[in-house]
This record gives sequence, C-alpha cells and structure tokens, in this order.
Amino acid sequence: MITSSAPTLVLTGGQVLTVDGDFTVAEGVAVRGRDIVAVGTDAELRALAGPGTRVVELGGRTVLPGINDSHLHGAAYGMTKPPFALDVGHPAVGSIADVAATVRRAVRGSRPGEWIVGLGWDPGYLAECLADPRRFPHRRDLDAVAPHHPVCLTDFSSHMAWVNTAALRRCGIDGETVPPAGGVLDLGSDGEPTGILREAAQRLLQAALPTPTIAQRRRAVQGVVRELHTRGITSYTEPGLGPGGTGTLFGGLSTDNWTAYVELVAAGELHARVSVLLLPAPMGGSADDVRKGLAELRRPASPDPRLLNAIGVKIFADGVPPNRTAWMNEPYPEGGHGALCVHGDTPALQVDELREMIRVAHEAGFQLGVHVTGDRAIDTVVDAFTAAQASAPRPDARHYVIHGDFIGPGSLAELAAHGYGVNMNPAIKWTISDLMDEVVGPERSACQWPVRSAVEAGVRVCASSDAPITEPDWRQGVASMMLRESKASGRPSGPEQCVDLATALRAYTATPAWQDFADGWKGTIEPGKVADLCVLDRPLLDRDPHEITDAQVDLTVFDGRVVHER
Repeated sequence: MITSSAPTLVLTGGQVLTVDGDFTVAEGVAVRGRDIVAVGTDAELRALAGPGTRVVELGGRTVLPGINDSHLHGAAYGMTKPPFALDVGHPAVGSIADVAATVRRAVRGSRPGEWIVGLGWDPGYLAECLADPRRFPHRRDLDAVAPHHPVCLTDFSSHMAWVNTAALRRCGIDGETVPPAGGVLDLGSDGEPTGILREAAQRLLQAALPTPTIAQRRRAVQGVVRELHTRGITSYTEPGLGPGGTGTLFGGLSTDNWTAYVELVAAGELHARVSVLLLPAPMGGSADDVRKGLAELRRPASPDPRLLNAIGVKIFADGVPPNRTAWMNEPYPEGGHGALCVHGDTPALQVDELREMIRVAHEAGFQLGVHVTGDRAIDTVVDAFTAAQASAPRPDARHYVIHGDFIGPGSLAELAAHGYGVNMNPAIKWTISDLMDEVVGPERSACQWPVRSAVEAGVRVCASSDAPITEPDWRQGVASMMLRESKASGRPSGPEQCVDLATALRAYTATPAWQDFADGWKGTIEPGKVADLCVLDRPLLDRDPHEITDAQVDLTVFDGRVVHER
C-alpha cells in the first residue's frame, strides 16, 4: 500500500495481531501523524519508510491495538494510593495484625484527630479469618492502635468499610442508626456496631472523610494514566461519575472528577481515551434520584469527545457475592438470597423502582451500564432493558450488564437478541474463586462469569479490571479467560468456560471500542483507525497461556506518539 507521504513511525518484523474480524496477523504497521496508514508485510512496510520515519525493529515481538480497560475507576484508583490512602490489601498485608500495624504507623505520622484512610483488605486473605471462619474484622482491632483517630478502611470490593469507634462517634453512628436503603450496619450480640458497614451504609461516614481538591484529582488521574501507559492501556471507561458518587471514598465517583477530566483535556494533559458513565443516583437510590441527577448533569460536554466522552448512565442494582448481597435465586449456604439495593420497602417495590430507573435513563437517550451480579437481579435488569426498549424503541442503544457474575442462559439469549453486551472481570475470578467456593458452593462458583457461554450465545463480551478492585493487568485477565485458574490454589475453576486467545484479546480491544460507540475509529489495527498500539516483548501466538502474565510492555503508542518505552 503506497501513501502520499512517508509515515512518521513504522513497526516491522513482528507479529501484528490486528484483532480485526478475521483476526488477521501481519508483520508490520505504519503510522502517519495520529492515524494508522498501512498494515502488511515486512517488505511493504519498509518500502514506505522515508528519511524522517522512525523504524522500530520488532524482532518477532507482538503488536496489539492499544488496550481498552472497559471498567476502570480511574480517579478512584488514583486516590487509593499514597498520599491519599494506605495500602491494606494483599499482599501488602496478610492478617488483621498486619492491618493494625499499618494503621499504627500511620497514626504516629498524623496530626491529632486526623482521619486514617485505607483500602484493599480482603477477609479471604486475612490469617485470623482463615483460621476461624467466625472471626471477622472488628472495630476493637483498630481501637487498640488508633483510640483517638477516626479510621476508615474500605475493602477490596469497595462494597464494605471497616471503621473504629472514633469514626463511629465522629459520624454519630450507634446501634439505633438506620442505614440508607440497600445498606447494612453489622451489629454485635450487644446490639452495638461491630465497625463493619456494607453497601449503602458506607454513606453514613463517607461525607465526613477529607475531600481532595480538583487539582489533587487531576494529579491522581495523571498518575493513573502514566501507570496505564506502562501496561499498554490507552483507553478506559470511567464507570460512574456524578452526584450519586458524592458519598463514595474521597468522592472518587463524584462530579468533581468529571471537572478534573475536563480541565485536563482543555489543558492538553489527558493522554488517554476516557468514556464516562454518568452516576445520577447513589447505591440505594430511586428513579427520582436518577431524574434529579440527570437534570443536574445535563449530559456534560467535553472539549474533545475522542479523549473524554459521557456516553452512558451507571445504575446499581444489587451488591456483590462475597458480601452475600448479590440477589440470587437459590439461597446462600448459610441462608438468605441477598437483595436489590434500590429504594423500596419490599422486593416487589424494589423491582418496580429498578425498572423505572432504567426506563428513565433509556428514554433520556443514554446507554445503560447496570452493576448487577446475582442471577435473580440479572434477570430483572435484562427484563427491564427489553421493557424500556419496547416502550421507547431506540436503535443501537448498546446497553450492557456490568459484572453479570451469575448470568444465565435466558438473560444471555435476551441480551444477544437486542444487541446488548456484558462486561466481566476475569482477574477478579482468578483472585476470589476459592473464596467463592465457600460463599455460593463449588458448583455455582465454577459458573461465575461464564464467558464462553456468553460468546456462544452471541453476546458481546468486554473484559475489565474494575480497578482499584484488582490491578489493571489485562495480561492476567487474558490468561484467566484462557485458563480459568484460581490465584490461591492454581486449580481450574469452571474450565468449560475457557476461551481462545482471539476471544480474550477482543474482550480488551475491539469489543470495548464497540461499547464506547467508537468501533469505527479505534480498537483494531487497520488503516484509518487511530494509532493506539501496545508492543509486547515476545510473540503471543501458540504460546502457553501461563506465559502471557510474564510478557512485558516494551512500547505504548497513543494518538501516534510513543508515550512509554521500556
């Protein structure tokens, strides 16, 4: 292919996985300015190079489209790191005693009465909880090392907080406190709070936490983008920014973060493509909250929609399986079915409210991404999608289920019939599969995130990290989709749901571009697409999937510019 002027960059002599419809493999790719201008053989690409062309000799290395982490809380992830928060996740800590020691060190370096905030703890990796399933983190564990400093430690899923007595007092929380709809305040045998707040109950204390400035939020986002470049990630979806996120940790899902992103774009300092789901209503919210939130947001404009674009609305339907708050058809082994986390005094009223929330956002013209994990809740959401479409037909709405842990055949068929999608989290499966054996039983655990069933049903499947829930490591996600192994035991978990390399890579490139309404200009390596590229240090085809996690990102190209080089 001959172009009118020489390329600015040529990568050649490698394994270019275009991830196009045929999963074509080429030897090289040429870039001019911001765009891909040619894909082909080594000889064809070398012939295009001019005196000013930078030629990168790949030596058999792999080139992929820039990775798109299609569910990554960028601003919140940035604010989980120092100086904003302590790391109390695995492997930094392995026990309640380790967490207490980390908090003790933070207290020594803090001002009197200052909040101590951290994120990442997981009972599935705390030694005391593993030794005795009845043992769970308690406010007394933190009181011993921080009697006068309020402490708030959010768990790895961000669906549960562990606080001390000083924090409860600071926020006026006691055994008589009624949590918001969809929230649970754990009480001990004495009727007093244990210090564990689940789901929407976290809103009782989040408003008291320190609030970063817009400038601090900008710096947090820039730090995340630099990290993402080292991982070959050039696009991500920020899944929930708006008034419904005001009560989240540091306002990590608040409207202030949209402001920070807009300022970065206007200053020419956002070097990633960020799609945004607006968050008009909080967890435990109502249809009225959605209406009020959307009126406040008024579909905010972006200085450059190819860098920042508000394309949809996020709604929370239920909780998460590890907290037993996912709404399931069959009970959990210890009893209970979980519940929807929307406004309503009964399950029937909550179903009606959720359907109305979805209808309002659909009729306002937004794509819907609904956080939903339990099979009963998923069926409810998918039914609401189809009801909203029937009452107000819209072509190509591209609604999708977020997480969809226990999605069943009926809902998969319905999603496929309407051209809708599902966004799954294979790295979370790898991280918690052994824990889930206890939560829902081994049989149901093996069926969590049924990627292959979704693909075979004709559903578009995206894969994502849900950072800060897991690290934004797409390599681990790809390997997990191909192997279905657990982190703790290394044993296969639901191997019948394994997929091939092409399917796994599409879930991090081409399909997320579809989710972004951007498949016409990004997501594959083809002439005319934007020059967002990821170069790995080795070939990927016909390799043991275990080796994928060892691959290093040698080069990342964003918008035609090299933004990371190892």
